Amino acid sequence: MSLYLIGDLQGCHTPFQRLLQAIDFSASRDTLYALGDLVNRGPDSLGVLRSLAALGDAAQCLLGNHDLHLLAMSEGVRQPARKDTAQAVLLAPDGLALIDWLRHRAMAIHAHGWLMVHAGVLPQWSVVQTMALASEVEQALRGPDLKGFLSAMYGNAPAQWHDGLQGADRLRVIVNALTRLRFCTGQGEMEFTSSEGVSGAPAGHLPWFAVANRASAATPIAFGHWSSLAAEALPAGSLRHNTLPLDTGCVWGGCLTAARLGEMPGSFELVQVKCAPVLKPDNGT
Repeated sequence: MSLYLIGDLQGCHTPFQRLLQAIDFSASRDTLYALGDLVNRGPDSLGVLRSLAALGDAAQCLLGNHDLHLLAMSEGVRQPARKDTAQAVLLAPDGLALIDWLRHRAMAIHAHGWLMVHAGVLPQWSVVQTMALASEVEQALRGPDLKGFLSAMYGNAPAQWHDGLQGADRLRVIVNALTRLRFCTGQGEMEFTSSEGVSGAPAGHLPWFAVANRASAATPIAFGHWSSLAAEALPAGSLRHNTLPLDTGCVWGGCLTAARLGEMPGSFELVQVKCAPVLKPDNGT
């Protein structure tokens, strides 16, 4: 049995199939964890969702910002943007079933000694708190007022977590941290403008994983979302601040990456397939 963590697919179905072949994936033997942004920007979001859903429990998937955007489109909360390519899901005969499958995916996963999120973890959140807060959003996604939740989900404020947050503000901060976070201050105030690599941190901000004494530092964290980190060299068998970034920019002409987890805590081996560019690089996803 092998365990794999896979970076952002973003509708790139053909590279995904090539990666499954490269790792000799077997749904009866192996498990993959897809780190969110399953859909959009790439050419075949419908194929990606169908393939993942068909794998059953062998595919454990997180929700990323693009996946939530597709859910918002399905509820009429948002109209497709210029670069959106996931509309075929909404028109497909099995589209409603796939949307229902998508809304039941996780916001965070803690398994095999790893915490998995799409984007980031605020510095004051422990692993236990991260999972509890992710569960709050999952309940809203699976609840009777999906449209109401998605309607209130968008926005950058509040930019900082505190335990007294309630209602839509509370859920919005959780969603933004788990699916959009790259940079924050040492006190956890989030910044959503920059998508540059580590060297492009806005004044007064740090990559979320580099904040000193963050509460989740003892647990290895795998995440996607931040494709410009790939240009700064993915670690070869080692972790950066005990984190593993796995969005290597498939949709931008980079690679699609899987990390095969090793037996030792935090150990892994990378497997990559080269991808043809779908979009022109803009350092963001």
